[in-house]
Amino acid sequence: MSETVNVRYMVDDVEAAIAWYTTHLGFSVLSSHAPAFADVRRGALRLLLSGPTSSAGRPMPDGQKPGPGGWSRIHLIVDDLKAEVERLRHAGVTFRNDIVTGPGGAQILLVDPSGNVVELFQPAGR
Repeated sequence: MSETVNVRYMVDDVEAAIAWYTTHLGFSVLSSHAPAFADVRRGALRLLLSGPTSSAGRPMPDGQKPGPGGWSRIHLIVDDLKAEVERLRHAGVTFRNDIVTGPGGAQILLVDPSGNVVELFQPAGR
């Protein structure tokens, strides 16, 4: 039995987020309650896309509002990072950096329409 991992991203526009994740990263839609919420899946990852009108978007007791962005990110393994980067650049996807290589492999950060970061990672030896 495979387990599902759930990650929530706050987004500015649920429909734009659905289109971006399904078009560029191969996610499929599980459900959509746009403009408030949707969930998409890639393998064992269920990504919850929560808009400003979702229950997750409600202000905290101190008044602070949840919002997109930051440095926390989902980490997707790819077999050919250079090919993925070329495909996504051609599609107009925004990147935060160029490919960085280290002892464990190579990575790059891309940015969804709301400013959330996604890391593509190719392990060393692939």
